[in-house]
Amino acid sequence: MVLRRKMQGAKLHSESTLITETDPKSLMAEQYRTIRTNILFSSVSESYRTLLVTSTEQAEGKSTTVANLAVVLADQGKKVLLVDADTRKPTLHHVFSLPNQIGLTNVLVKQVSYQGAVSKTKIDNLFVLTSGPIPPNPAELLGSSVMNEFLGKALDEFDYILFDTPPILSVTDAQVLANQCDGSIFVVNSGKANIDKTRKAKEVLQSAKAKVLGVVLNNREIKDFNSYYYYGSE
Repeated sequence: MVLRRKMQGAKLHSESTLITETDPKSLMAEQYRTIRTNILFSSVSESYRTLLVTSTEQAEGKSTTVANLAVVLADQGKKVLLVDADTRKPTLHHVFSLPNQIGLTNVLVKQVSYQGAVSKTKIDNLFVLTSGPIPPNPAELLGSSVMNEFLGKALDEFDYILFDTPPILSVTDAQVLANQCDGSIFVVNSGKANIDKTRKAKEVLQSAKAKVLGVVLNNREIKDFNSYYYYGSE
């Protein structure tokens, strides 16, 4: 199954980053809700509660995508935990205007419980676990037994856990985490994506035994609504 979403890009940290909150009736916000619907439909026979979002390279819109997806899931009354697992270049604390002194890395080295590191946002049902301090060994932490313990405990409390991860071709972090998640979503910037690199990134995800649920095609010029969206299967 493949999700392909054509969306106009939004600058991270700008007012338009959380378009699903600031302008929920906009066409862009509706597209995020359609992505949510497609994920829910794809999980009729399987439960996709832990979702990873990644990209081929930097600045393709993965953080904007995962943040807005978290918002629309929370809007349905689902209790959602959004985790910034991009500990090398964290951004979600900026998006939600949260402190980042304590976060995921502190949880994974057992300095604090995850309950003590999670922040409630102003959006009902949406909670964020920021990255915390940048560690010297991000991939090792993400692949540790403590991560499995964290997932098990968090799934008892939350309906969905979403991870923002580094680009797949830059470092191994996303690969390590992908096979611990129920599904992965791949964000591609149509204005800068290299076809060969994109194919390579998909192969890397699949070799990590990730279940790729679909692709979000970002930063696409929209001329009319009919060209806005394509959905297919493979």
